[in-house]
Amino acid sequence: MAMVDISSKPGIFREATATGTIKLKAETIRLIKEENVEKGNPIYTAKVAGILAAKETSSLIPFCHPLPLTSVKVEIEILGNSTLQVTSTIRAKAQTGVEMEALVATAVSLLTIWDMVKQYEKDAKGQYPFTSIESVRVTKKVKESC
Repeated sequence: MAMVDISSKPGIFREATATGTIKLKAETIRLIKEENVEKGNPIYTAKVAGILAAKETSSLIPFCHPLPLTSVKVEIEILGNSTLQVTSTIRAKAQTGVEMEALVATAVSLLTIWDMVKQYEKDAKGQYPFTSIESVRVTKKVKESC
C-alpha cells in the first residue's frame, strides 16, 4: 500500500467543480431566506466550512496528496422552495487533480447546512423523512499546461 508517486509529473493548472443538493422542508427554506435559523446563517457558515474542508482534504482521505490550492470558491443557491444547491470550484497548479477537494468542499458544505437546520427538519419521532443530500458529483474538470 502506498500513495501514488507523482514526482515525475509536471505541475500544471488544474480546476474541478463539484455540485450537490440538499432537500429540505419548504418551511426550513423560508427560515433560511428570512435569516431566522437559530444557529445562524447556514449559507454563510456552509461556505466557510466548505473552504476549510477543501484545504484539509489530504488529511481526511487516505492516499490523497496535499495540494497547493490557489483558489477555493463555494457557491450556494436556493432552488425552488425545497432545495439548496452547493457548487464548489477548486484551482491549483499541481501534479495531480483537484476533484477530491471539490467533492469534499461540496459534501462538507451540505453536511453543515443539514447540521444547522436539523431541528426544523425532524418529525415528531426525531427522524428526517424529508431531508436528503443528493447528487454529489464532479461536473467539470480542467487540465491545462501552464
